[in-house]
Amino acid sequence: MLLQAEKELKERLGCILIGVDEAGRGPLAGPVVAGAAVLGVGLPTLNDSKKLSEKQREQIFDELPNFCQYYSIGEASAREIDEVNILNATFLAMRRAIAPIAAQLQEKKLPYKILVDGNLYIREIDKSLQMPIVQGDGKVACIAAASIFAKVHRDRLMLKFAKQFPSYGFEKHKGYGTKAHLAAIKEFGLCKIHRRSFKINADFKPSTPGP
Repeated sequence: MLLQAEKELKERLGCILIGVDEAGRGPLAGPVVAGAAVLGVGLPTLNDSKKLSEKQREQIFDELPNFCQYYSIGEASAREIDEVNILNATFLAMRRAIAPIAAQLQEKKLPYKILVDGNLYIREIDKSLQMPIVQGDGKVACIAAASIFAKVHRDRLMLKFAKQFPSYGFEKHKGYGTKAHLAAIKEFGLCKIHRRSFKINADFKPSTPGP
């Protein structure tokens, strides 16, 4: 279904489609990450990252580059989130993911459209080049691919941070405000990758990590 929807959209628009999605807007710690992808051939197991198990996402993530004409990942750090706010940092990560792909397509004089998951246009990119699609990661294959690149890349970053800051259990909750995470913050305070602009405190209502 996702591949068919992308094929029909590509035929209708008559250009290359760059799918873009993010992961990590909600957590209390760590970067926000964006993925961007242009698919070559379809990967049958491709789906919205939220509908896949961690094991499935990991497997697809490792296979996915073989099915992409172009792909890229962009990040915005916790410090950048604090400096410009989470929405602007999300757009920053998206621009960083898109930039190397767009540069190559422009060099080859190939027309493209950026399919953005959600209902917002990415700031500082010409709106005529964009098409926001609500729940796009469950509708169009290239956005689903971008969502997997973003989600798995961020999860792997948080596993590295878990080793650097072992007191917080990042390997389990990936930075979301779970009961265990809030308890660790109460005991140990904030670490380098916490988002101070989120006004974190131990009285936050616990949240559940994303799938």
